[in-house]
Amino acid sequence: MAGIRVTKVDWQRLRNGAAHHTQEYTCPELVVRRGQSFSLTLELSRDLDCEETLIFTVETGPRASEALHTKAVFQTSELDGGEGWTAAKEAPMENTVTVSLTSPPNAVIGRYLLSIRLSSHRKHSNRRLGEFVLLFNPWCEEDDVFLASEEERQEYVLNDSGIIFRGVEKHIRAQGWNYGQFEEDILNICLSILDRSPGHQDNPATDVSCRHDPIYVTRVISAMVNSNNDRGVVQGQWQGRYGGGTSPLHWRGSVAILQKWFKGRHKPVKYGQCWVFAGVMCTVLRCLGIATRVVSNFNSAHDTDQNLSVDKYVDFFGRTLEDLTEDSMWNFHVWNESWFARQDLGPSYNGWQVLDATPQEESEGVFRCGPASVTAIREGDIHLAHDGPFVFAEVNADYITWLWHEDEGRERVYSDTKKIGRCISTKAVGSDSRVDITGLYKYPEGSRKERQVYSKAVKRLLSVEASGRITQIRRAGGRCLWHDDLLEPATKPSITGKFKVLEPPLLGHDLRLALCLANLTSRAQRVRVNLSGATILYTRKPVAEILHESHTVRLGPKEEKRIPIAISYSKYKEDLTEDKKILLAAMCLVTKGEKLLVEKDITLEDFITIKVLGPAVVGVEVTVEVTVVNPILERVKDCVLMVEGSGLLQGQLSIDVPTLEPQERTSVQFDITPSKSGPRQLQVDLVSPHFPDIKGFVIINVATAK
Repeated sequence: MAGIRVTKVDWQRLRNGAAHHTQEYTCPELVVRRGQSFSLTLELSRDLDCEETLIFTVETGPRASEALHTKAVFQTSELDGGEGWTAAKEAPMENTVTVSLTSPPNAVIGRYLLSIRLSSHRKHSNRRLGEFVLLFNPWCEEDDVFLASEEERQEYVLNDSGIIFRGVEKHIRAQGWNYGQFEEDILNICLSILDRSPGHQDNPATDVSCRHDPIYVTRVISAMVNSNNDRGVVQGQWQGRYGGGTSPLHWRGSVAILQKWFKGRHKPVKYGQCWVFAGVMCTVLRCLGIATRVVSNFNSAHDTDQNLSVDKYVDFFGRTLEDLTEDSMWNFHVWNESWFARQDLGPSYNGWQVLDATPQEESEGVFRCGPASVTAIREGDIHLAHDGPFVFAEVNADYITWLWHEDEGRERVYSDTKKIGRCISTKAVGSDSRVDITGLYKYPEGSRKERQVYSKAVKRLLSVEASGRITQIRRAGGRCLWHDDLLEPATKPSITGKFKVLEPPLLGHDLRLALCLANLTSRAQRVRVNLSGATILYTRKPVAEILHESHTVRLGPKEEKRIPIAISYSKYKEDLTEDKKILLAAMCLVTKGEKLLVEKDITLEDFITIKVLGPAVVGVEVTVEVTVVNPILERVKDCVLMVEGSGLLQGQLSIDVPTLEPQERTSVQFDITPSKSGPRQLQVDLVSPHFPDIKGFVIINVATAK
């Protein structure tokens, strides 16, 4: 019998890409998903004999072995089935054979080498056919990442753009983000992130063998997206100074960040903050096939000592004493949720899992967080892997304010203790709407069930010694407190206070507000009001004081009064950060020693509109019109529009804006040529050296050319 050899391989990219929802990937190799068959056609130098079978070998990673499940050897049969890799011949044609290969639903993901030999060629070496990439499969019921809803798979796996919610609880703003998981080199970069992890560098064969498990993979990615323990992707910076790098607010998506990291030989990209870390991790996990979304938590606690309270120390003007305050409450914090089964915890904890790449606290010696089951957080099961106490505190901690005296004494000040974990938000499936998912994380605030869960979590958290004493928790200033002491309520004062915005707080304009005080009693009262205001970062870290004044107010029985507050633009313009945030505080000192702290977070508003002037069709040029307003009372030049959008233009576009007179409105037009159909996100930022970036986006529905 004459020898036989493979003369050509057809990887059937179109057929396999459509079947596996991978046709958007732009890499040279075939990309398929595990637990699902894919076909390839082999041209042979002659027909196969009836008794001849094809023996395939697949292997991934260094020192691949069957013992580690990183290598498999299997042969064609007429029957599908089996727990491992299988191959089945389809109807042969002259000198060709089409083979259907199927990986197990728990196969290791990554880049594979496929080789072949014939059963009649026992002494011959394998013939290398080429490489392919195997991903997680949310369409496969047996895969741990299976997601039943097709609409959710389209959103959380295939959508290459999204929305990240930022701002403050009372003024939530949407920011577009280009995930770009199908863009050039992104899949290769995502796989290289796994290979750059310390676990892979230390023991590559074992590391690769663990990549069948979404728990393991997501935990590795959570650590590698930040650069704190390794040469990870993004370097964080929260001080408001971004020399030698890019301001976190200047990024419009993940693609430029990932490509810069890869091309820069894995040097961390400067700089990121929480939404950047979350946007990049969403790109990586969607690219690898795990359904992932970005979640924003407003008034998010950073509980450094894990006592389920955020303890803030202030002076008599309500200003934060940073040297004493270890905990913090950020205006918002952004993390990710990924959907998969928790084989380590049991089916009750399957579903959405919290993952956070922002380097806040170490987990098992590494800056990473999660996966923590959202169900476990809601039920107070914070002892379960991973990082439950930290995530629980982010959405449930009590907010406690302490007035610090010069003699190093302190007293509890009445303030809103239940302000943590508000308006937990994510993008809606199939639309740009905001969905409030707070109910997935906790029961209604103040309800009996919510209090039961909180008590359960406290019991899980606090260790009980043999003597029955509760472990002490060390606090700022070197003091040690019992947890029960932390929960002693402050005396409720006999007045109420609230800041009221009298005019919309516009960037570049003076701010006009009022502090509204109300006497709840039938007797007259005198109130000393110490007002302070500061420009802040979104972490609520103060940058510069812009208000410092005191008032004495007499309130008659049941009387309400307003104290007007005016802050001129000239007062805040030099110290306003790119976050465009201001924090106001009023420490109200009432007769009989009562104290009330009132706070107000303000985000300054801006203006940009984007219009598409005509139908958007693949391959056809269309004009976009952007209208902007100079927000300040000064003439500005050197403004540019920065434009980005996957499937709408290649890379980024920079467009000069003419000189703008004070508060002048102008329109700028430019052309784009869409390359992909479907809903596409176009982001446009107005960038100026004179004021913080003004960001906008629009969704463009691109039709297929007829």
